Amino acid sequence: MRLSLEPSLDASDYRFVHRVRPRFAETDAMGIIHHGAYPVYLEEARAALIAAAGHPYTAVRRDGVDFAVLELYVRHRRPLHFDDPVDLHLAVGAVTRTTFQVAYLLTVGGETRATAVTVHGAVDGAGRPARLPGWVAEVDGTG
Repeated sequence: MRLSLEPSLDASDYRFVHRVRPRFAETDAMGIIHHGAYPVYLEEARAALIAAAGHPYTAVRRDGVDFAVLELYVRHRRPLHFDDPVDLHLAVGAVTRTTFQVAYLLTVGGETRATAVTVHGAVDGAGRPARLPGWVAEVDGTG
């Protein structure tokens, strides 16, 4: 297991925030957002973070690099509901030559709903391990 980040519960520890609005189609029979929707929210926010840092994901891929998800951990604390404005706070950490981790704090109205960590490995167009672009270590979401 590569995962080593411990997501902070303090929103001020994160320099980047991306908002999503859960769709009705993502609710389960109990009227809450299904756990399977969370990875999609994390991916959307991560792509927004990279773009805000000046590296749109389309350009990253055009340069021959992709960031495969190696691990994903979500700790659900309180449920999300349809149309809740969810703020995803992100911080990049634990960067190596070939991997990096992202910590997430999901909040609604300032209340913690979940934390998460994703671990990514750089791969080339054929899916073989590759070296991370140097700019990844500098991504902090301030643009």
